[in-house]
Amino acid sequence: MTPDFVVVKVGGSLFSDKSRPGSLDQQVLRAYAELLAGLVARHPGRLAVVVGGGAFGHGAIRQRRDDDAFGLVALTQACFTVKWAWTEALRAAGVDAFPLQLAAMCTLEQGVPRACPDVLLGLLGRGALPVLSGDCLLTTEGELVSFSSDRVPEVLLPVVPGRMRAVVLTDVPGILRDGRDGGDVLAEVDAHDPGPAYDLLWTQSPWDSTGAMHTKLAALVTCARGGAECFILRGDHTVADLDFLFAPTADLPAGLPRTRIAGVDAAAAA
Repeated sequence: MTPDFVVVKVGGSLFSDKSRPGSLDQQVLRAYAELLAGLVARHPGRLAVVVGGGAFGHGAIRQRRDDDAFGLVALTQACFTVKWAWTEALRAAGVDAFPLQLAAMCTLEQGVPRACPDVLLGLLGRGALPVLSGDCLLTTEGELVSFSSDRVPEVLLPVVPGRMRAVVLTDVPGILRDGRDGGDVLAEVDAHDPGPAYDLLWTQSPWDSTGAMHTKLAALVTCARGGAECFILRGDHTVADLDFLFAPTADLPAGLPRTRIAGVDAAAAA
């Protein structure tokens, strides 16, 4: 598979310590902004970035009041704080970056996100970079619920043009066969039989409010069943470039540990 469109999610653990309120590593943000600027220059209109909530987003979820039906509204402010920090870093790197509020363009219908994509597609049409994050979304029943940044590729899959590749950059090199501190990476997950991969996952840290790797895998399985090719790999802001994100599957760096999640369509295309 050679992707027509790439959505890259930069996990909050790469630029924020979730256990410390307000933690945001500006140096790391600037480094990733430079890497993403290179991709936008070479692939205008074919990239979206999703940023994790870090200490801000997870803190807002933990601090919500159970007796307040709309208490999660603080999550919108928290995630926008992070999106704006990324937008500033990207614009300083020369990118026409624009932060999009998911709650204003998307609802949940029986757990499935439904988006109005006009602004998103308009931005892509002029070669700009949409900056997205998780948020709180309104359901068709009128509830306000949290929606993890890990699930944002599900929103994009039905609306972006062509074949989509979703890449999750996190603090581990993929799904590990040998536990949290291991290095034996599961190379492939069949999106139509993901059970063996779920068996390898461990419980989340007390600072994570959105399901950690379980949510990542579930979201990517959903995308892969819809035809996307998906990867989990370790993020590194010190690399020379991220050009491999647009490379054909067969040309990805041989020594790069990663977990690939694909369904029948993406596997055949590869």
